[in-house]
Amino acid sequence: MRVLSMISISVALTVVAGLASSQAQMFIYPLEGQSPEQQEMDEFSCYKWAKEQTGFDPNQPVAAASAPKKRSGGMLGGAMGGAALGAIGGAIAGNAGKGAAIGAGVGAGAGLLGQSRDNAKAERKQQQAASQNQQNRQTFNRAYGVCLEGRGYKVG
Repeated sequence: MRVLSMISISVALTVVAGLASSQAQMFIYPLEGQSPEQQEMDEFSCYKWAKEQTGFDPNQPVAAASAPKKRSGGMLGGAMGGAALGAIGGAIAGNAGKGAAIGAGVGAGAGLLGQSRDNAKAERKQQQAASQNQQNRQTFNRAYGVCLEGRGYKVG
C-alpha cells in the first residue's frame, strides 16, 4: 500500500513539474517595440484565445484520479466471509473447522486481489490524466504561440 502511495505522489509531482516546466520554457520577445503594458495585454488576450481554441486552461488541468478507496473489508472482510461459507460447506461435509480455515484463506486472497486490481486501475487513471494534461498543454502552447507571433512577438 505504501508503494502505491509513493507511486501516486510521484505521478502527481511529475504532472505538476511538467506543467511548470513547459510554461517556464516559453520565451516571448517583442519584435515591434511593444511596451511591457502592451505585451501584458497581448499575452492575456492570446491566453484567452488559446483557451477558447483548445478548450484547455493550463491553470485548471485535468484532475488526476484520487487514490483508490479501500474495499470494504478488504483482506479481513474476505477472510471472514470465506470462513463463514467454508464453515457451512465444511459442516455439510462433516468438518466445519477445516472448511472455515480453507474458506478464510481463499476469502483473504480474494480480498487482497480485489484491492490490488483497484490500486492498478487508479494508477492507470492517474497516468492517463498526466498524459492528457501534457498533450493539452502542448496544444495550448502552440495556439498561444501562434497568437503572439501574429501580434508581432518572437516566441521560443
